[in-house]
Amino acid sequence: MASTFEVLAEPRRREILDLLRGGERQVGDLVDRLGLAQPTVSKHLKVLREAGLVQVRQDAQRRWYRLHAEPLAEVADWLAPYRWFWESRLDALERRLDAMPDEPIEGNP
Repeated sequence: MASTFEVLAEPRRREILDLLRGGERQVGDLVDRLGLAQPTVSKHLKVLREAGLVQVRQDAQRRWYRLHAEPLAEVADWLAPYRWFWESRLDALERRLDAMPDEPIEGNP
């Protein structure tokens, strides 16, 4: 089975997860939003399901997919030591912007 990192390396799978953040979706909706063929979306969903990143619920003939974010904790844990890098740079940018004089925006006094 592929690791969470390997699964997330595919951009279309990340797009699917982004769409599922808003709630459950059917395959047809994902196909429409992604502009991919149904078999392609189904293959991506299978990989995501096997990695534990999505769950499926069957309702009669429909399959509803939803995000299962717990495996993303592995990614968050791995990224944690690197957050200081971005946070320190953002803090420096904030200090720089705060030190700059305010200039009026054209058209506004």
